[in-house]
Amino acid sequence: MSSHREAPAISKDPVADNTDTYAFVSPDDPGTVTIISNYLPLEAPFGGPNFFEFGEDVLYDIYIDNDGDGEPEVTYEFCFTTEVLNPNTFLYNTGRITSISDQTWNRRQFYSVTRIAGGRRTVLAEQLACPPCNIGPASTPDYESLAAEAIHQLPGGRTVFAGQRLDGFYVDLGSIFDLADLRPFQQLHVFGMPNAAGVNGLHGFSVHSIAIKVPKSDLTRRGTTPTNPGSRDAVVGVWAAASRQRSLIRESGAATAQLGDWVQVSRLGNPLFNEVIVPMGSKDQWNALTPADDKQFLQYVRHPELARLLPALYPGVFPHLAGLTAPRLDLVAILLTGLPSGVIPGFQNYTGATYADMLRLNLAVAPTTTNPSPLGLVAGDAAGFPNGRRVFDDVVTIELRAVAGLTYPLVNKAYQPDAAASLVTDGLDPSATQYLDRFPYLGTPQGGYQTAPLALV
Repeated sequence: MSSHREAPAISKDPVADNTDTYAFVSPDDPGTVTIISNYLPLEAPFGGPNFFEFGEDVLYDIYIDNDGDGEPEVTYEFCFTTEVLNPNTFLYNTGRITSISDQTWNRRQFYSVTRIAGGRRTVLAEQLACPPCNIGPASTPDYESLAAEAIHQLPGGRTVFAGQRLDGFYVDLGSIFDLADLRPFQQLHVFGMPNAAGVNGLHGFSVHSIAIKVPKSDLTRRGTTPTNPGSRDAVVGVWAAASRQRSLIRESGAATAQLGDWVQVSRLGNPLFNEVIVPMGSKDQWNALTPADDKQFLQYVRHPELARLLPALYPGVFPHLAGLTAPRLDLVAILLTGLPSGVIPGFQNYTGATYADMLRLNLAVAPTTTNPSPLGLVAGDAAGFPNGRRVFDDVVTIELRAVAGLTYPLVNKAYQPDAAASLVTDGLDPSATQYLDRFPYLGTPQGGYQTAPLALV
């Protein structure tokens, strides 16, 4: 998965588990950038009576690096509070919820948004309402309207939303974690079985999203709107994180208190980085660090374990990859530095020599509004991953193909990738889920009443 349950410690703390981060120039508002950070993986639609919500004891941050040092120059900080109208009922709602202000919604959440830049904290808004979870047609009969009410306008041309969304990430979890037995290529696997179509393991599940849309000038170091894709000032690094206070004290009677400074427990920049690149013994450590500290993980990018496993799991399918022992400088560029000018004609998203896992977005590259390719940059669509990440980008296929050697000719033109490198996939595409064509772009979460048992889907 992208970051769903990707490390031992955070797998036990879902409200702080950053599952996906997206950053892209807004296709319907190209003077702005949309950044989305998702939490709470694998929300079953029928997960009541205590439906899903953000953590009141978690600090959620979206970070922007605009000078290439792997440290944030701009931060958007989100803090949540919960209000219970009637503590003497077990019900999440006591009737139909037709508005986010309805008194029938018993347990509601609100949040503040603070922008931090240049050592200055600016509170952009407080007491913004989240929508409820999508329960079903009796409780939330017009969920799209409820979600629309929870889209808030902020000062400075900014827009924000925080609440439940359909998980936009699609991946065949069952095949990938079963010794990478990719269904479309099972016949070639060491435990060969008949080929089959991919199965989206996240089908029907939701997440809790924090989405913010801001003017491009909000993110750049000089406060300008870049127009030249070749300029270093046009590129920003983006990642998101969650933190908890250092100490938790449990009192009798279920009372608790949190004390001390905030300690980061989860982060996510590039999809699949901690999931697939970082070894198990270092995953919790990686979650606690900033991208500026990522040089210590450079060896795992230069020599990824998956690149050694593919030839063993698919005998004879990846002969060139099996012989590729040189450091994977293509993956270093894609994941840790960005691509310098000249590697791909007319494109760059280079942030400098600091090795840092961040989404790197060139703000001067216009969004692709006609037939965008979910395969992004490897398919010639410069507005897609690894130039930022759009909600529909097929990051599993892109990264599988990159690890399989498809992108190695970027740094060594003499290398001939295996034919399978341009074909390998888990067999899914954006049709495996649903999206919106407008902010907040991720689709409407499924209601619990309408959803069949997931094992039968």
